[in-house]
Amino acid sequence: MKFTRLLALLIITGLVSGFAKAEPISDSQAKKLNIIFIIVDDLGWKDFAYMGSKFYETPGIDKLASQSLAFSRAYEAAPRCVQSRTTIVTGRNHNRPELEGANGLALDQQTIGNAFQENGYRTYYVGKWHLGLTAEYWPQNRGFDLNKGGSSLGALASHFWPYTREDREVQTARREMHNVTPFGLEQGKKGEYIADRLTAETIAMLKAHKQDHSDKPFFLYLAHYQVHEPLEAKASDIKYFEHKLSLMPKDNGPDYESDYTGKVKLKQDLPVYAAMIKSVDESVVKIRQTLTELGYDNNTAIVLTSDNGGLSTFDLLGNRKVATSNKPLRTGKGWLYEGGMRVPLLVYWPGVTQAGTTTDRAVIGTDFYPTFLEMAGLPLKPKQHLDGESFLPVLKGNLTPRSKPLFWYFDDAKQGTGNTAMAAMLDGDMKLVRYVYENKDELYNIREDIGEHHNLAAKQPEKVASMKAALLAWQKELNIRQLSAKQISTIKGLIKEMRGVKPKATADTD
Repeated sequence: MKFTRLLALLIITGLVSGFAKAEPISDSQAKKLNIIFIIVDDLGWKDFAYMGSKFYETPGIDKLASQSLAFSRAYEAAPRCVQSRTTIVTGRNHNRPELEGANGLALDQQTIGNAFQENGYRTYYVGKWHLGLTAEYWPQNRGFDLNKGGSSLGALASHFWPYTREDREVQTARREMHNVTPFGLEQGKKGEYIADRLTAETIAMLKAHKQDHSDKPFFLYLAHYQVHEPLEAKASDIKYFEHKLSLMPKDNGPDYESDYTGKVKLKQDLPVYAAMIKSVDESVVKIRQTLTELGYDNNTAIVLTSDNGGLSTFDLLGNRKVATSNKPLRTGKGWLYEGGMRVPLLVYWPGVTQAGTTTDRAVIGTDFYPTFLEMAGLPLKPKQHLDGESFLPVLKGNLTPRSKPLFWYFDDAKQGTGNTAMAAMLDGDMKLVRYVYENKDELYNIREDIGEHHNLAAKQPEKVASMKAALLAWQKELNIRQLSAKQISTIKGLIKEMRGVKPKATADTD
C-alpha cells in the first residue's frame, strides 16, 4: 500500500516539522487528558495525501499523520451516516432495537458525552449530529454542555451561510429536516463557508474553556459537514485545483466501472471536492495552532477519522455526479465492501503514541467509546458500550489481535449509492460478504486481495459455512429487526431496478 513509504517521504520533504513549543501547563492540568475527536463526513480512505492521493492536498493532516499512530485498517460499524454515528456515540451496533426512538436515537440511551460529563469533563459538540428530529434529541440534551451546529440535518442545502437555498422548501422527514440552518448557527455573514464557521466555533470554545473552565479537562467532538454533498467550495480553491488538474498527466482510462448494482468512480479528479478537503485540512491546522497558543497541545489527544467510505457509486441506470474514488478499495459509501466501510484514522496522543507509525490492527466505530474512556483514565461502562472493544493497548504499542471478529448487517438498499442489502464478517484477514436477500456469499482474503477481486467461496466452502454460521448467530444475539415480507419485496424490486429493469431517479439525503 506504500503507506509507510509515503509517510517517510513527508518527513524527508519537511512537511512534518513540529509546531512551536507550547507554554508550560500546570501539574494538575497535565494529569488530565483533553480529547478532540474530529469526524469528516463521507471522507474516503484514500482522500488524504499521506494515504496516497495525488490530486488532493492535505499538508496539515499529513503533518498530523507524521506525529501520530495511523490505522490502515480502521472501519466504521455502518457504511452510512446515521447508523455510523449512532454506533460511535453509544458504543452499540446500530442494529440493536433499543437504539431506535420515536424520532431518533432513543432518549433513554446514554452517550459518550454523558460519560465524560459524569466524570467532571466539560463536553463540547460542533457540527453534524443527525440523530434526531427535535431538540430533545440533540447534543445539548445528550451529554454535551455546549452545541453549535448539531441538529436534525444530515446534509446542508448549501455550504455557504445561511446554509439553505431560497429555491427549496423546508422539508421534514421522520428523523430529519432539510433546508434549515443548523442549530446555533442562525447568526452569520453572507458568504461564510461552513468548514470555516465550525472551525471558528471550535476555537471560540477552546478559548472560552481556557478562560472559564481551566480547572476541568474537556472532550470536544467536531463533526464536519464536509465533505458530504452538496459539492460546493470557495471559488479561489476550486480555481486552484482546476489549474492543478490541467497540469496533471491525463488519465485515458475509463471514468467508471460497473459493480453488480452500481457504477463506481475510478478517478480522483473533481476540483470542487479537492477544495472541500482543503478546507478540512485548514481547519485541522487552525485548531492545532490554537491548542499551542493556549498551552493545551501537550495534554490533548486528537483523533481524526470519517463516518463511512467516500461517495463513489450510484445505480447502474443513474447519472449522478459522485465525489471521489476509493481505489484500490472496492465501491464506496453504502456498501459493505472495503470502500464503503474502511476509513482513515489518526490518533495523536503526545507522550503515548509513537510518531509516524502505522498499524493494520483492525478497529471499528463502536470501539471509540471505551477507548476514549480508558485514554482519559475513566471507568468503563460495559453495560453501555456493549459492542466496543478498547484499543488502548494498541495506542501504547501492544499490537495484539482483536479478541472477537467484526460483524456488519446493513439492509438499507439505495439507488443513490446503488448498493443492495448486505451483511459481512471479518475474522483476521478473511472476510465474508453476504447479499442478504439474494442467497449469495463471497469470501476474500483482504490482506492478499485488498480490492476484493478474487472470490474464494467456491475454493473454501467450509470456511464460508463456519463464518456464515457465526454471522447468523451474531444477528440472533443482537436481536436484529427482521423486515416484513412487504419491505423485503420492496427491496428486491429496488435491486431489480438498479440492475436495469427500469430507470428511476436517484436521490440520497444522508
